[in-house]
Amino acid sequence: MSVSSANSTRNASRAVWLKHLHQWHWISSAMCLLGMFLFAITGITLNHASQIEAKPHIVRQQAKLPEALTTELRAYAEQHDGAREPLPAKAEQWLAQTFQVQPGGRTAEWSVDEVYLPMPKAGGDAWVRIGLEDGATEFENTDRGWISWLNDVHKGRNTGPAWNWFIDIFAVTCLVFCITGLLILKFHAANRPFTWPMVGLGVLIPVVIALLFIH
Repeated sequence: MSVSSANSTRNASRAVWLKHLHQWHWISSAMCLLGMFLFAITGITLNHASQIEAKPHIVRQQAKLPEALTTELRAYAEQHDGAREPLPAKAEQWLAQTFQVQPGGRTAEWSVDEVYLPMPKAGGDAWVRIGLEDGATEFENTDRGWISWLNDVHKGRNTGPAWNWFIDIFAVTCLVFCITGLLILKFHAANRPFTWPMVGLGVLIPVVIALLFIH
């Protein structure tokens, strides 16, 4: 094989690889565009969380559990004292009708005196406490605002399994975006002399800051 033929084969192979890299790069960038925007913005809000004041909005409600349902829960609590079990379906239905609460099968903390149902959520908190002696029921809902909601979404805090799966898939997509971008840089580096110095600077700056200023 002549030198020119070998060069032509190498250039053709290089063009094919570069084409595939560009395809993977733009597809991954399109898929993680909105997520990258969201995580970049919430990275700023999280970094300045102490400077962004959020006044929580708290709603408290009280009601009395029907006597028959109180008796049923009391008997259930005697069998499950100290356990973490979901509320019976009738109790969940009553909460939904009374407080517009959807327990959704969350586990409650049972004792012979009361049932405590924690319902943490992104950007706030909520709970229900049911007294088993007289059926007195308290509901409290705390909303810390949309910035707190976005911060919790960033951290995957109380966001549910679907969003946690999205974070994992988004992270993999970002890795594909970064790796293909790095390989594309490698292909073009010969004609762009500042490529590797800029890449090295992008690595060096966070490493130096981490070593010198993070204690």
